Amino acid sequence: MKENSLKIKNPYLPYPARIEDVKVETEDGKLKTFRLIFEDDLLREKWEHIPGQFAMLSLVGHGEIPIGIASSPTEKGYLLFTVFRTGKVTNALHQLDKGARIGIRGPLGNGFPVKDELKGKNIVIIAGGFAFTTLRATLLYMLENRDQYGKITVIYGARSPGMLLYKEELEEWQKRDDLNLYVTVDREAPGWTGLVGFVPTITEQVSPSPENAAALICGPPIMIKFTMPPLEKAGWKDDQVYLSLENRMKCGIGVCGHCNVGPIYVCKDGPVFKRSELNKLPVEY
Repeated sequence: MKENSLKIKNPYLPYPARIEDVKVETEDGKLKTFRLIFEDDLLREKWEHIPGQFAMLSLVGHGEIPIGIASSPTEKGYLLFTVFRTGKVTNALHQLDKGARIGIRGPLGNGFPVKDELKGKNIVIIAGGFAFTTLRATLLYMLENRDQYGKITVIYGARSPGMLLYKEELEEWQKRDDLNLYVTVDREAPGWTGLVGFVPTITEQVSPSPENAAALICGPPIMIKFTMPPLEKAGWKDDQVYLSLENRMKCGIGVCGHCNVGPIYVCKDGPVFKRSELNKLPVEY
C-alpha cells in the first residue's frame, strides 16, 4: 500500500502491469489490442478513468508512448489499448506476448464529458481508422448507461473490411435497436455488402440532426477536415462538436512543452476539445 501511494503522488512513475491477452485486429497485423492487468490488486479494483483519456505505456529499454484507453470504465479489472505498430516503442510492444511486463502511467488528460454535458443529448460518434479506440470506450460506456442519453448514431470507416477494428463487437452493435450504426469502407471489396464511401461522404448522406445533440469525432486530420462541412451544412455549431487530438504528446502532464499550442497543452488541457475552443488556437492547429 505504501509503495502504491507513493506512485500516485509521483506522476512520472508508471504502475507495473502484465499483458493478459493480445488480439490482432487488422489483416496487415499492424494493429493489436492488448489486454493489461495491474499487478497491484487494489489498483486493479480502484482504477478509474473517463472515456477519451489516455495513458503512457512504457517498456524498459525502449521508452514510452501515449495511447488512448480503448476500454470503457464499465469494463472492470483490466484495461484495453489498441496499438498501431509505427515506431520504436510500438514495434517492441508488438513483439510481446501474454505475461510480459509493461508500465502504465495515467489516466491522463481530460475526456468526453459523459457524466455531465452529454447527458440527455443525442450523440453522434464519427471515427476513421484506428482512431476508433477511445470512441469505442465512449460508446460502450453510453450503452451501459443507455437511459442517460438520447438517440445514438455511429459512423465508422476504414480503408478496407480487413482494416476495421473490433469486428465482433460491430456485428453485435448492428443487431441493437437502440443504436444506429453505419460502417463503411473506402472502396468496394470482395464479399463486402456494407456501405462504401469515405466517412465525410457517409456523414453527409446520414445528415445527423443537430437538435439537442453533440458530435464526438476522432480520426485522421484529413477526415476531420472534410467531415466538418457536412455537419455545418446540417446546422451543427462549433460548440456542439468535440474533437480528440492525441498527437505530439510526450510527457503527458504539461511539463515538457512538446504538445504546446498557443496557451494550451494537448496532453493536459485535452486531448478532447470543443471545436469552438480549437478555433481560438494558432492556425498551425
